[in-house]
Amino acid sequence: MSNDGDHNDAPHEDSTEDDTIKILLATDNHIGYNERDPIRGQDSINTFKEILHLAVKHDVDLILLGGDLFHENRPSRDTLFQVMALLREYTLGDKPIQIELLSDPNDGKPAGFSFPGVNYEDPNFNVAIPVFSIHGNHDDPQGAGPEGALCALDLLSAAGLVNYMGKFDLPLNDKEAQDSGLAIKPVLLRKAGTRLGIYGVGNVKDQRMHFELRSNRVRMFMPRDKDNWFNILILHQNRVKHGPQEFVPEGMFDDSIDLVIWGHEHDCRIVPEPVAGKKYYISQPGSSVATSLADGESLEKHVALLQVQGKEFQMTPIALRTVRPFVLDEVVLSEETESESFDLNDQMEITKYLKSKVNALIDQANQLWDERNARAVEEGEEELPRMLPLVRLKVDTTGVPEMSNPIRFGQEFAGRIANPRDVLAFHRAKKTATRSGKVLIDQPELSIDDPELSVSEKLSRVRVQTLVQEYLAAQELQLLAEGGMSDAIQVFVDKDDPHAIESHVKGTLKSLLKDVQANGEMDEDDLEDALAKAREQQEKEYAERERKAATKSKASLYRSWPCASTNSRD
Repeated sequence: MSNDGDHNDAPHEDSTEDDTIKILLATDNHIGYNERDPIRGQDSINTFKEILHLAVKHDVDLILLGGDLFHENRPSRDTLFQVMALLREYTLGDKPIQIELLSDPNDGKPAGFSFPGVNYEDPNFNVAIPVFSIHGNHDDPQGAGPEGALCALDLLSAAGLVNYMGKFDLPLNDKEAQDSGLAIKPVLLRKAGTRLGIYGVGNVKDQRMHFELRSNRVRMFMPRDKDNWFNILILHQNRVKHGPQEFVPEGMFDDSIDLVIWGHEHDCRIVPEPVAGKKYYISQPGSSVATSLADGESLEKHVALLQVQGKEFQMTPIALRTVRPFVLDEVVLSEETESESFDLNDQMEITKYLKSKVNALIDQANQLWDERNARAVEEGEEELPRMLPLVRLKVDTTGVPEMSNPIRFGQEFAGRIANPRDVLAFHRAKKTATRSGKVLIDQPELSIDDPELSVSEKLSRVRVQTLVQEYLAAQELQLLAEGGMSDAIQVFVDKDDPHAIESHVKGTLKSLLKDVQANGEMDEDDLEDALAKAREQQEKEYAERERKAATKSKASLYRSWPCASTNSRD
């Protein structure tokens, strides 16, 4: 359709399948999000599987991803395995590729290797649906090794599963950043008479992107007959203003762009929106999984089927069926007292009222699921079993002296919702700031803070383990011992284990709870003493383990020394 027409029009009568490029659009898949959760752990990968299935069902020419394919910068082996297996299952095959690559196939290929940067140009691969992707702020390149900064998409690209585009070499210093600018090279494709240019811009700091655009230092390498191409810009930046330069203005892109695909923002605004004073439209697909319990995440999740024919396009939103229904509401307790007839000082009555609100939200979420299921069945899809919903009730507790434990409150809804631990979110109205000045928080004094030390001496003392131990010791932890916590942080840093701290905290709290429960029922006064004794016992056990480990290490070192060998010669 014309890019100045109604985006729900049907394709032109003279358009044919032979010159229509069909693209499946998706952004912010966040695969691996909450993967250790027993209920929601597979949500992101299940929805990614649905997206790939939709690509096969609609017989698309390519899949275009707008960043944050992975939730973690270093995804777990399980997450990486599942993504690679799904890409191999759904995107490789004997289906002939209908789109011809006109740009340099070596653009984006790693230096020192002979295989091309676009996988279906490699004779060693049988690609049915090519996948093109930029990186986001969650899975952006990191490191400065011999191959430069790398990310998970580099691995998928080297494996021939994804065509990674929009990667920039980071400046090594401030002067280089001031002189370099951003150079954007497109992927140029052709299908019969339709020519398509895809300009990928992986996530960069918003301040830098804002500066480059305002300074007119974004260079887009376009064909000479660029007006005869349908040009797509896909980027992953803040669209909502978070500060003077912490966003990218919508109207600052090249006038030759026809459509902007905007990643990073999670709320679904997938229907193309016009931009004042510009010829292009902006489509914001949003995320395919809820990574927070915010208002924007409660909108129904979609991907889109984009059809391009000549200089015209049509975009069809497709609702995702494997996404949990998410409903939320907000109550102000001080305003509900009259209509609901309860006392703000009566904790039991407040809890009863909140439970009734959560039950109503659960019914609303289940009804929403049933309606979406019925709509899909009418369209010929199979019925899916009901998923546990996400429910969030925001509670303004201003004027309420005491509230119940939100985690204990949520236990009653286990088995009925997917997030029983954080179903409630308490907050109070902000108080007017006083003129007494800022509240200063005591900062721990670390060994490198000694003013008598020289810079070289301070640098020689910079050890993660030492700094962590000193910092933790200054916090006066009540439940967690400094030693075990220090070790967990050390594993987090040295082994890149993102779950080391979480596992240690959970294990320690479980052990503490077991020790306290062994004393039977007790009042609150005795509980603090019991916790202190349990923590002291854990510290003794930790010290004993450390002593044994040190003894074992010395013994091992002695056995490995030549003088300790019975066969050694004097």
